[in-house]
Amino acid sequence: MQIKEMPEHERPQEKLLYSGVSGLSNSELLALIIRTGTKERSVIQLAEDVLSYASVNIGNLGMADVNELTGIDGIGISKACSIVASMELAKRFTSWQARNNFRRLNSSSDVAEILKEDMLHEKREIFMALLLNVKLEIESKIIISIGNIDAAPVHPREVFRPAIRKGAAAMIVAHNHPSGDPSPSEEDKIVTTRLREAADLLGIRLLDHIIIGDGRYVSMREKGYFD
Repeated sequence: MQIKEMPEHERPQEKLLYSGVSGLSNSELLALIIRTGTKERSVIQLAEDVLSYASVNIGNLGMADVNELTGIDGIGISKACSIVASMELAKRFTSWQARNNFRRLNSSSDVAEILKEDMLHEKREIFMALLLNVKLEIESKIIISIGNIDAAPVHPREVFRPAIRKGAAAMIVAHNHPSGDPSPSEEDKIVTTRLREAADLLGIRLLDHIIIGDGRYVSMREKGYFD
């Protein structure tokens, strides 16, 4: 059934206008992003096809790229770009919301909560830093480097340059493990030691090194690598 053949009150756009966005299903929300169907498939059916590709898991959809999405019948580059852009916008909003909810950090779990949306579905390692003021409030979040599936190149010079430039009183560094397992590797331990030593020389408080996995994280401080 094409959208125009549906009763008006069941069409996604009309439902949103009359009942509010929270009343829409995932397929209806996605239909509004895709906007049009094909001769063979309505926009609702296309949206259901996309969700089926993602195993009906909106989190899996957040990991899909344009090339993957264009492999679905009826999804061209324009539709794929719209989906990827909407997923990225959702990630950025969630990250902003978490950052503002946890502006003052009290624990490593606060850090993981702030950074997980930036890293959770990444297929590459990303090394990031949170710059803090003297009250341990977040002043900025910075990407230090982006690597490949199992490594992100890190040099103390690049890590601490933003903190020096912005006059940060302290910082926390973090990176993800695309494998989903946040257990620290030998390289992670070596990098942590190097960064601690550089921080001591520069007079910047390095509070922790967090490793983000799939729904889990590891604090190198809590593991004893800052003792």
